[in-house]
Amino acid sequence: MKKIQLLFICLLTVAFSSCEKDDICDATTATTPKLIIEFYDILNPTVKKNVTNLAVKEINTTTSLAFTGTSKIQIPLRTSQDLTKYSFILNSTDVAIDNEDFLQFNYARQTIFVSRACGFKTNFTLDSTTPYIKTETSIPDGYWIQNVVITTSNIITENEIHVKIYF
Repeated sequence: MKKIQLLFICLLTVAFSSCEKDDICDATTATTPKLIIEFYDILNPTVKKNVTNLAVKEINTTTSLAFTGTSKIQIPLRTSQDLTKYSFILNSTDVAIDNEDFLQFNYARQTIFVSRACGFKTNFTLDSTTPYIKTETSIPDGYWIQNVVITTSNIITENEIHVKIYF
């Protein structure tokens, strides 16, 4: 009987010593970064410029974001493809003066294991030859996006500006 009790105690010790507390992903853990875009005045390129009623809609999805009174935005890139195409609609709340341009971002993806609790994240590297393609709607109304400058090709954090748009 003592051998059975001893065996039972050993099994309990082994069972409880291998247990871990619940894994919880810390809120400060880096996750898949968004693309950070900052807007500038085309006439004075060092001055940031706020967008007015900017709608950013991912093409072929229901994803839509709205921004107003800000010079910096964050938009997600697709983790399942090597490109994401967005419609950028300036003055989107007024059909009389709205203006729509398209930007397609081309990139390579790198999936990285973060932890058991947090899972995976994806980092992006914008294509070195064609990081973006700018197009207009089927009914041309002139580009409101005058110039696009890639400031950081490696999108691994949200702590820096990746793209500057001049308008």
